[in-house]
Amino acid sequence: MGTHWGEPASYDRLDEVRRDAAAVAALWQGAQVLPVGSRGVLPTRESATAVEFVTTPAGGPYDPQRHWLLGRDGDRVSFTMIDDEIDGVTIREVGAHLAPVDLELSTMAVAMAEWHRLEPHCPRCGGPSLVTAAGSARTCPTCRRDLFPRTDPAVIVAVVDESDRLLLGHQASWPAGRFSVLAGFVEAGESLEQAVHREVLEEVGVRLHDVTYVASQPWPFPRSIMLGFTARATGTEIRVDGTEIVEARWFTRQELRVGVASGEVGLPTPASIASRLVAGWLNRG
Repeated sequence: MGTHWGEPASYDRLDEVRRDAAAVAALWQGAQVLPVGSRGVLPTRESATAVEFVTTPAGGPYDPQRHWLLGRDGDRVSFTMIDDEIDGVTIREVGAHLAPVDLELSTMAVAMAEWHRLEPHCPRCGGPSLVTAAGSARTCPTCRRDLFPRTDPAVIVAVVDESDRLLLGHQASWPAGRFSVLAGFVEAGESLEQAVHREVLEEVGVRLHDVTYVASQPWPFPRSIMLGFTARATGTEIRVDGTEIVEARWFTRQELRVGVASGEVGLPTPASIASRLVAGWLNRG
């Protein structure tokens, strides 16, 4: 089902109780837990179309260093924790099948788990930090400094030419035939629009105009937010960088539909904003 990331969240993050240890411990009783495995995998039901929450006894006694509050959805209170024994799937694979609230909870769970997994130390003194605020912060006992999860901005753009053809690229690490719109991380000192111009020029040698913001999507692999744009190309000559992008092509709508139907072309997973950008261009035709 997916979610509309432009709408208010489907659940309450309960920010008002996060620093009340007794209140959070009380919420643990009768709550559900969404464990997260290595590389952000999630447990799923047999059909692999829904994530599998467990009840709090399966998570053991409440431990504020291991159990982190996600929020409340109606009568349901949800936590997350790391469990490296999980053999599951990622949001990329299951996200398109989830109800909006479960996708949002899963996204927060993965982002929170990956942050605690990868950054347990203070970046200033190097000492171990402690989980605080029910998992939404860490505190360095030496520096007395509160630490918060970083979010790395990345731009992603659907580029069309004057004939309204869509530009798609193929990364060297992808399976044969897989194409997507172009994307890259924002560098220090750049605006979002400048990052769009630079990334497309670096990867395929195409200059742009009419760069327009569309929407955003959290992408916790491990801590990005994808900022979606559309843009028009000033020319059609393509010069791939040969390192990240090894092939790029202009597609008409008919060419893309035929390529997908034949299996020659694979498109982004429906859970991603890349898929939304491609679908938006297809539907305009």
